Amino acid sequence: MAPQDFTYEEVGATREQGHCPPGFHPLHVRTRIGEGEEVFRRAAEAVLTWELHRAAGVRIDSTAERAAPGAEVTVTLAGLIKAPCRVVWTTEEPRRAGWAYGTLPGHPESGEESFVVDRTGDGTVWLTVTAFSRPARWYARAGGPATRGFQHAYARRCGTVLRRLCAGLEDGT
Repeated sequence: MAPQDFTYEEVGATREQGHCPPGFHPLHVRTRIGEGEEVFRRAAEAVLTWELHRAAGVRIDSTAERAAPGAEVTVTLAGLIKAPCRVVWTTEEPRRAGWAYGTLPGHPESGEESFVVDRTGDGTVWLTVTAFSRPARWYARAGGPATRGFQHAYARRCGTVLRRLCAGLEDGT
């Protein structure tokens, strides 16, 4: 994985919570998914296998069935906008699972986005979408604040969709 292939310098920076490189717009959306081990396992699998993204209504073409460092991913929005990315890191731990991808040439934005499911000490399962980005194409620049609004709406939608995918799995139900 050659860093020069990416459209930004701080490859892997989303691993560090709250870090946003200078000149980029931050995004941080955290959504409660449910509670318990079954919810965590189901949510983690949906995130790691692209199921969450497909269920959220975007087309995902990937060189891997599961998120893995180096996997190439093209996200297609509204059937028109193709956004090439590469997975830069993954994590699969007993209480935390997820991944991040970084933008490649041709993506409308420049930056990185992560999707992480974690289970806190009280058993609550959360999806956290963290990103930093800035426009890379004319139409992303022209969209200005509306583009960032779309990114936030998509992150919130991911949480809503993942909660739906995990419905009925709460411990004791």
